Amino acid sequence: MSTTKKTTLWEFFQSLGKTFMLPVALLAFSGILLGVGSSLSSGAVKESLPFLDLLPLQLLFQWMTKIGLVAFIYLPVMFAIAIPLGLAREEKGVAAFAGFVGYAALNLSINFYLSVAGVLGNADLEQAYGVKSIIGIDSIDTGILGAVIVGIIVAKLHAKYYTFKMPDALAFFGGARFVPIITAAALGVVGLVVPLVWPYFAAGINGIGYAISEAGPFGPFLFGAGERFLLPFGLHHILVALIRFTEAGGTLEVCGEVTSGALNIFYAELACTTDTGFSSSATSFLSQGKMPAFLGGLPGAALAMYHCARPENRGKVKALLLSGVVACMVGGITEPLEFLFLFVAPALYFVHAILTGLGFMVMGLLDVTIGNTDGNVIDFLIFGILQGTATKWYLVPVVAGIWFAMYYFIFRFAIIRFNLKTPGREVETAEDAGEAVKAATTASGYNSDVILVALGGAANIVALDNCITRLRMSVEDMSKVDDAKLKANGALGVVKLDEHNLQVVIGPQVHLVKNEIQNLMPATA
Repeated sequence: MSTTKKTTLWEFFQSLGKTFMLPVALLAFSGILLGVGSSLSSGAVKESLPFLDLLPLQLLFQWMTKIGLVAFIYLPVMFAIAIPLGLAREEKGVAAFAGFVGYAALNLSINFYLSVAGVLGNADLEQAYGVKSIIGIDSIDTGILGAVIVGIIVAKLHAKYYTFKMPDALAFFGGARFVPIITAAALGVVGLVVPLVWPYFAAGINGIGYAISEAGPFGPFLFGAGERFLLPFGLHHILVALIRFTEAGGTLEVCGEVTSGALNIFYAELACTTDTGFSSSATSFLSQGKMPAFLGGLPGAALAMYHCARPENRGKVKALLLSGVVACMVGGITEPLEFLFLFVAPALYFVHAILTGLGFMVMGLLDVTIGNTDGNVIDFLIFGILQGTATKWYLVPVVAGIWFAMYYFIFRFAIIRFNLKTPGREVETAEDAGEAVKAATTASGYNSDVILVALGGAANIVALDNCITRLRMSVEDMSKVDDAKLKANGALGVVKLDEHNLQVVIGPQVHLVKNEIQNLMPATA
């Protein structure tokens, strides 16, 4: 019985973390719009670059700033919609619709409680309860945590009731139509409870934030290292969301509004025309902390792996390593490089996680203030250079250069000293040579049909989905999964979480591979 519970809990957190990606992807894009628009419409840029001070251009930049606010302002409701959308197996559109219904019902119910309790209209009580306008409703600002709770409840209700059968007289309200109905009722009840229990939730999150702030420079270190340690298990999104969007990432008054969460604070300062500069207490958990490892360290590790490859294999691994470096530096996607050494040298991954944490700490100590989410070249240009020298962007190449050298020499020493089988180090046997992989002709560039066979065939796949770089699935029989064949056909790694759940690391084209496999499954099942 206990094994089943653990498997279910693990699967749940895996799936929950994956659902965060839809709003976070929009958030990253919105951040770029906001960064470009606000910086190019600022007085300092117009003064130094007068050719930008033209009405059509300035209107364009101001429009970009406004559109960039969409994810920042409506992020909680997006989470409330995205979580049931991502967790639903069937009727995903209904699940998403019910997510909005549930979030609105929750806040309307909270509003009812606050009205009856005499909180609304009393400035002191409103401040004590944290009352704000949420999608046009005076309610308690439960932030991302409240939206996540709504999303989880809606997902559970949807899974249970989307096939619910009503009596014939009420059949119209049965099935998928019943989901938003039961959602409105259930979240309406939850909304009456929230004002009673929310202060305790808020105190707990504030406690985490206080502990991190008390850790001083070690706070960003613990966050950066912790994110890398959780990444192989797919659970890093939970930690990231906690720091970026809740009080655990700090609370600050920006433009007269109290804002919580490191990324929320940064975006609020970015949009605030009366504020100058950014708070290092917030940006120390954001893009700047990733830049030493992403722009310097991992490319250094890739060069070390290339130099340590056997001479006859270097031509084969060059494209693999270069594509990994491009994905890391331009896209902020590190797994194509990390999974090249995670399994063959876990100790090196441990060193990588510690050095990533140290990168966060060092950038914070240097008082660099570059925000956003990805830690790539785009963030460096838009949120560093374009925001002026006050961000201390000029320190990034220096620190990244030091990290490049450290990673290169540490990786090269370890690979040679311990004969680690990083890409290109293996000796090709006659058997390996006889198993040449056919050239892929699919849109993804992968042999999706062979990958499906290596997974044990369609009959072995219970559930299939993907995140940014990985296929995430449940299988009937793990012994049917052929790790060697998966890696021979482009998989960077195979992570077996338990006896039924695994992840196959593909890379940025994973969504195309998943779609191709799904198209093949009905024909082969």
